[in-house]
Amino acid sequence: MKNNRKTACYYCGKMLDSPKLIAHKKLFCQNCYSSYQNISSTKSTSFNRQELLSRNRVHIDDPLAMTNLKKIINSKLEQIYNPLKQKLAIICIGTDRSTGDSLGPLTGSKLSNFKLNNNIRIFGTLNSPIHATNLNDKLESINQKYPNSFIIAIDAGLGKSTSVGSICVNEGPLKPGSGVDKDLPEVGNMHITGLVNVSGYMEYFVLQSTRLSLVVKMAKIISYSLIQGVRKISQQIK
Repeated sequence: MKNNRKTACYYCGKMLDSPKLIAHKKLFCQNCYSSYQNISSTKSTSFNRQELLSRNRVHIDDPLAMTNLKKIINSKLEQIYNPLKQKLAIICIGTDRSTGDSLGPLTGSKLSNFKLNNNIRIFGTLNSPIHATNLNDKLESINQKYPNSFIIAIDAGLGKSTSVGSICVNEGPLKPGSGVDKDLPEVGNMHITGLVNVSGYMEYFVLQSTRLSLVVKMAKIISYSLIQGVRKISQQIK
């Protein structure tokens, strides 16, 4: 007997009479297949180290990523942070409910495992994440308890396919949620962004389909580089 049961497209949910396109054992309609290929076909990105450094970036596949990221962080902190006058707050933004968006809380958890002095505070971990629904309240609480702190914000970001795997350090506030069209308050005097996947189409799906191995590797590089950079700066107040 012929089986007339229809199958739904894995991407958009559209019912398919006779699906022909198969990727990773998932069935797709014609319109969604090309989009899925662009998102899921994460490939090794060739990178020019000097070009990245000139833009205050490193790539996680660079063997010197941790060393160079520490230097970039040190350089930024020396220019805009005064440890004698300001305490340091590191705010890691994201949620553990999305693989790509877990970069912030995963980094926060790793940072919390280090021994830090009382002038450094970590906010946003896997156990206590800071995300879109509680960001305003958390920022208000932090500002009340630790006024005039120098804030470093950490978050995941989306970018061009050639930029995936890059970690960027910039002065000024972070604009969380901009990649998924959310209107959230700006955070920080300085921010670190890890580009975890490509932007431009179905951003929520892209974040959900991000490889965990990339996020874990990125969180490790950020946390170790940042803690070394902060420790060097904080020695000035001893």
